Amino acid sequence: MRRSRWLFWRSPPGQPGWARPCLLAIAVAAAVLYARNLPDAGFALFYSTAVKSMSESWKAFFYGAFDPAATITIDKLAGSFVPQALSARVFGFHPWSLALPQVIEGVIAVLVMYRVVRRWAGAVPGLLAAGIFAFTPVAASMFGHSMEDGFLTMCLVLAADSWQRAVLDARLRSLMWSGVWVGVGFQAKMLQAWVILPALALGYLLAAPARIRQRLWHLAAAGAVMLAVSLSWIPLYTLTPAGSRPYIDGSTNNSAAAMVFGYNGLERFDVRLPGAITVGPGVMAGTGTGNWAGNAGQLFDNGLGPLISWLLPLALLALVAGLVAGRHASRADPVRAGFVMWGVWLVTFGAVLTEMGAVLHTAYVASLAPPVAALSGAGIVMFSRWFRAGDRRGLLLPLAVAAEVVWSARLWYFYPGFLPWALWAVIVAGIIAVVALAVAWRGGVPFAQIRQARPMPVPASVAVWLQQG
Repeated sequence: MRRSRWLFWRSPPGQPGWARPCLLAIAVAAAVLYARNLPDAGFALFYSTAVKSMSESWKAFFYGAFDPAATITIDKLAGSFVPQALSARVFGFHPWSLALPQVIEGVIAVLVMYRVVRRWAGAVPGLLAAGIFAFTPVAASMFGHSMEDGFLTMCLVLAADSWQRAVLDARLRSLMWSGVWVGVGFQAKMLQAWVILPALALGYLLAAPARIRQRLWHLAAAGAVMLAVSLSWIPLYTLTPAGSRPYIDGSTNNSAAAMVFGYNGLERFDVRLPGAITVGPGVMAGTGTGNWAGNAGQLFDNGLGPLISWLLPLALLALVAGLVAGRHASRADPVRAGFVMWGVWLVTFGAVLTEMGAVLHTAYVASLAPPVAALSGAGIVMFSRWFRAGDRRGLLLPLAVAAEVVWSARLWYFYPGFLPWALWAVIVAGIIAVVALAVAWRGGVPFAQIRQARPMPVPASVAVWLQQG
């Protein structure tokens, strides 16, 4: 009995014995990182007031009302703040009780990231992806904040997890669960949750081991489930008489649809929808015009670059290399399907964010963290295996290191007062690494002969795919 208590430390069959302990260590480190500011989390003005009302009145809870009397809603769906309202009901209304759900959501997302990437590329890439995701600056900030922004990111990772089970065996139930998680994410951030749909749909349509008619039927069924869950809250407002429910904030005609699809949707792209309050270009952040160049600059420069894009060169290089290596793979190849899904996720979210008519908010770019982490983890192992095998594609490893050093120096340039010694340490370490890799390669001897090491375990399908690529 005593021994069974520690079984959760043991890796399941088919995984290295060290995988589960390493994953748990990453999860504990993430929990500590996210929870470090719980006592000083503070309140999110306006939204925290609504959470307090939702925790005191069930009517305010169901309608997401700003006040306990439920006379007016907040400008978001009520589902966005349900975790916080329930936490406040249990623990009382405190800054830490409002931030606690985000900490839990962050740890769940870290654990699921490992599971998704391990199934796709192996245990080592899975651990790297979980660690990269956990310590991405935007995630570390978001999952310890009193504003409920982490809910969507967790739901998207869970949707990818269910999608992966579905695409391996053409399993309708798993694909429908993926639709459920996208729908739940819609409750958190509305149309932002739907941006992942092209990645999931294209990946399943490309790689699911079933006939095209069955794949289309599965996508239609999962899409219907996704729509039902996504839009489930809107009829609650629409079908209830106006005199029996609160007024819908974010709209000029007391319309939930105008608030969801207009004020919180198309208005972000300067598209007007009748009944939606007009925010105007750039109003959300108070600066800039919100054009493509401005938002792209935020993603890659001093705006939001240091929060999300440290490993972007590595992720993009891994995406291109993975797709090229798998260009001759079979249609249902799961490895190529993963590159397609993560790549479309990254590109679609990036394109949508740069096209928004308002300057980006920190929470928006958090949706880029999962694909960046997954592609980076897979890329590190993929490049390393090629290098150790003496494959000419192994030169991508020193190239990735050099690109990361240059990119890190560029991002650090905008904040010269932040740990300047660390910048020089990164540059020196990067140069040494690039030179060492170049010398090892220039000698014409595979790295595996220079330093004998046990090969990193990957699924058999991945190993075959890499050899055939």
